[in-house]
Amino acid sequence: MTANQHTATVGFIGLGDQGAPMAQAIGDCGFGLHVWARRPQSPGVLARTRHTVHDSAASLAAAVDIQLCLRDDRDIWEVLGTPGVEDALRPGLIVVNHGTGDPGENREIAEHLAGKRVAYLDAPVSGGGAGAQARTLTTMAGGDRKAYEKCEPVLATFSRTVAYMGPSGSGQVTKLLNNAMTMSNLDNAVDLIRLVSRLGMDVQAVIDVIDVSSGGSAILRTLGSDVTPEIVAHIQGLMRKDIEHFADAIRAYGLDPQPLHDRGLAGASGLAEAIGLLASDAGR
Repeated sequence: MTANQHTATVGFIGLGDQGAPMAQAIGDCGFGLHVWARRPQSPGVLARTRHTVHDSAASLAAAVDIQLCLRDDRDIWEVLGTPGVEDALRPGLIVVNHGTGDPGENREIAEHLAGKRVAYLDAPVSGGGAGAQARTLTTMAGGDRKAYEKCEPVLATFSRTVAYMGPSGSGQVTKLLNNAMTMSNLDNAVDLIRLVSRLGMDVQAVIDVIDVSSGGSAILRTLGSDVTPEIVAHIQGLMRKDIEHFADAIRAYGLDPQPLHDRGLAGASGLAEAIGLLASDAGR
């Protein structure tokens, strides 16, 4: 199917640093793109992409077949609770949540929408703003399989990998497991950077070599390139929140998250030190 053969209309809410390039990819690949934003100036980031701007979330919901939201669970409920939105939801519409959230809460959203014959996918993404710009995100989806199959071509516009993980909540579980692994690997990376610094070796040179060797990891690569001292505190806060979110979700299944939780928390706690050591090494 070529780009100009797409007939689905897609609504997008959440035009931030990650959402804007995702929306742009959808429009650039030939889907009818409709957007709504709380701030009137936000759609300006799509100036080079054909799109239709709506003045309300209700107007957007009434115009599209698939509605994508890059938000957390609370904001999904807030959008659904906006006057006129639920009345505008037509049977057969698919709502997709790309934010990272609680699996149980996402199952509740799915059940709520099912009562209106509206399908729901929890489909968080991994790869950050850089992955969205490069259209290489990983999208992990949970929910109705038929709804996923209808959405897969849309999700593929901004993803290198799109995977169906199972029923509602499965996408969120997968993303939380991914985040826990990232932070656990970060704990190892922090220990490595400490050791290399004390050995008096070129820390970045060691990271560069390990990155293309068997000890490489995505988080080690990120530490050596994308994380700067200016954004460390923000990232550290997000990580600490995410690892507790992971632990709560796993406990809700009656399982023990403690080993991964503890290593992940240690990794998050060591992030600022690791970036500081890298910065000091670069300044020598």
